[in-house]
Amino acid sequence: MTKKTPQTEPIVIKKYANRRLYNTDTSSYVTLDDLCTMVKDGAEFIVYDAKSGEDLTRQILTQIIFEQESQAQGEHLLPINFLRSIIGFYDNSLKGFVPHYLESTMKTFTGNQDKMNEMLGLGTMGSFGQVAAQLEEIGKQNMEMFTKAFTMFTPFTDGAKKK
Repeated sequence: MTKKTPQTEPIVIKKYANRRLYNTDTSSYVTLDDLCTMVKDGAEFIVYDAKSGEDLTRQILTQIIFEQESQAQGEHLLPINFLRSIIGFYDNSLKGFVPHYLESTMKTFTGNQDKMNEMLGLGTMGSFGQVAAQLEEIGKQNMEMFTKAFTMFTPFTDGAKKK
């Protein structure tokens, strides 16, 4: 796989009616596993329907997640309650806010990932209790960020209560 730098254009993947995926960068057919590897390697790609030109990237990434969850043996990445919450937000008035919050939270988590790997891998934390305390602190920071972002909507909810 060709690893792309952030300055280059995303790799174009074409999805054909026969459900085959074609990597225009390497002029070869690829599988969902290949695309999963590309994501893990940091390669940016966009998936288009070969006939209509419709952007299918979101659906393909979701399909990759589904495949990864199906292959997980014992340790699934996405807890059931999280999945239920996501489904519940599709009809929620905060629907437009959720993607930005999730993206921001994931950036924060990713930023802390190196620190957590260092603490867990090198044993610099000393004990599981200390690691749990660090995880709890990260969770509190995420909740504070959510609360601050949610206060943007407070004027709307206050106005509704006064009526």
